Amino acid sequence: MRNLALAVRKRSNFMVTGSDDHIPEPSYSRLKENNLLPAELGWFPEKIHKGLHAVISGVNTAPDNPELLRAKELGLKIYTMPEYLYHLTRSKTRIVVAGSHGKTTVVAMILFVLNRLRMDVDYIAGVEDAGLEHWSKLSYESRIAVFEGDECLISAIDTRPKFHLYKPHVAVLTGIAWDHIRVFPTVENYIGQFKTFIDLMEVQGRLIYFDGDENLNEMMLGLRRDIVPFGYNTPEHEIIDGVTYLDTRKGNIPLKIFGDHNLQNLTAARLACRQIGVTDIQFFEIIAEFPGVVNRLQKIAQTQGTQVFRDSAHSPSGVRASIGALKQQFPGQKVVACYELHTFSSLSGTFLPQYAHSMDKADLAFVYYNPETVKGLGLNVLDPEEVRKAFGHDNLVVAGDKLALMEKLGKVDYGNSSLLFMTSAGFSGMDLPAFANQLLKNEV
Repeated sequence: MRNLALAVRKRSNFMVTGSDDHIPEPSYSRLKENNLLPAELGWFPEKIHKGLHAVISGVNTAPDNPELLRAKELGLKIYTMPEYLYHLTRSKTRIVVAGSHGKTTVVAMILFVLNRLRMDVDYIAGVEDAGLEHWSKLSYESRIAVFEGDECLISAIDTRPKFHLYKPHVAVLTGIAWDHIRVFPTVENYIGQFKTFIDLMEVQGRLIYFDGDENLNEMMLGLRRDIVPFGYNTPEHEIIDGVTYLDTRKGNIPLKIFGDHNLQNLTAARLACRQIGVTDIQFFEIIAEFPGVVNRLQKIAQTQGTQVFRDSAHSPSGVRASIGALKQQFPGQKVVACYELHTFSSLSGTFLPQYAHSMDKADLAFVYYNPETVKGLGLNVLDPEEVRKAFGHDNLVVAGDKLALMEKLGKVDYGNSSLLFMTSAGFSGMDLPAFANQLLKNEV
């Protein structure tokens, strides 16, 4: 919503105002910097008047929100955020990247390449490190729009998945791994949302999909006749002295990223760019400089023989892929993996068995969860033995206390090793770069 507000104002010079009862960082600072911060928190129906062009509701807008009720009373045009994005880009070629993992990375890669080629494109980015001047851009001139296709529900008012509204001309599906069990209680229900996403594509749409996914391969059997599918997988490559080289017709290209998932994401981005006129030669020349995405196998500390990475892996497939990437990239090193259970799905006893053997490639494995987070989500407090049994790792240490976790990590010998922190939160406020450097200096 913050990025949309900034983009709409820059696009049209409209007067843009907003309300909220809580504005966290970094939204607070960015809104203040751009003179869009509300004068006070709360809801003010007197702000809603007949002169408004549109009212846009966010994911947390309740049905009884006083500003929303006032807008309905006045008969104003009301949009959800996905509806408004579609409204503004309905005459453009829309590229939508969906899937249970890798969406942000693929979008960042596409935008990085298009930006270097000076191709005008609309976007609402989830990252700030794709070589972009702004987090978002919406214009009258651009003929292309690139969005992440989030399968989460639009709001309590509109219970459709967000990505059902975008109707892409070019769709990317990175893979399906059951998630968001509070919303999609069965794997069949979750998979069904992606089938609908495909069915809602524009006529003669191009569908780029990871053909190593059984669920996606099954969907291709009943694909709409007018949709043109492009399967992709891990491209040919080799690893030399900790650097991944991509095998292309023009020879081997050194990359700044690594791991099979990243290479698969790269291939998906290449195929998406090809649909809008970018040649493979252009793509490869530019993608060699792609620095990666914040919190996606991001190096946060290093000393001789040891390195520390942070990754936002939150699903079993993501945990497995991130650990496997380090093991493959640095085969002579020990991998120490530390994972935080934080989401409703990961902390649910029903979903926990999905993590079975996801950390098997780690030489030492740690799993942390905050009991207060579990209670706050209305779930039963986890039994450490239950967690240990679910993961099935012989050397798994389970911690339900941050200080205890830090103490245990401080006793590990990190010589010739890679340490990987995996979290979509932050280990209860831990300063990971600072803590990582302490570990490497044996100061814990």
